[in-house]
Amino acid sequence: MGLCPHLLGRSPMTNTTSPHPSPDPAHLDLYRQMFLIRRFEEEAARAYSQGKIGGFLHLYIGQEPVAVGAVAALRPDDYMITTYRDHGVALARGMPPGVAMAELFGKVTGCSKGLGGSMHFFDKEHNMLGGYGIVGGHIPLAAGTAFASKYRGEDRVSMVFFRRGRGEQSATSTKG
Repeated sequence: MGLCPHLLGRSPMTNTTSPHPSPDPAHLDLYRQMFLIRRFEEEAARAYSQGKIGGFLHLYIGQEPVAVGAVAALRPDDYMITTYRDHGVALARGMPPGVAMAELFGKVTGCSKGLGGSMHFFDKEHNMLGGYGIVGGHIPLAAGTAFASKYRGEDRVSMVFFRRGRGEQSATSTKG
């Protein structure tokens, strides 16, 4: 909770007249976002298994709290860049589920006009600057957005997601 200024000073539960505490609305919202991501991914997996989604499908199941918690710590004007497992991040950032699903189905109403598929979600409106399929290739892009913000004197954060060991396979590597 220390990273979420809008949640500071709030108790996770508030007692009312009920013997059971009522959930805090802010925490309920975080739960609903995680639930939405899980259901979206389950439906995507079902459609993929039925052959309705072409190419690859990299699911975000089990990682929902990562995306939702990270987004809760950011402001809307902050940047977010991620890997090819990008559905959960895009949804947590505010991409409408219909737009995300349209992308998986290759429809022009998708977030990348149906051309990016599972690995290349992009949402300029919500500063979700993409999912990238090249391992570690997105890390320099995130550094670039951070540098641009600093250069322009903006108070913005650039958050980048990458998996274990990716720093050694990217432009950030200090090895050979």
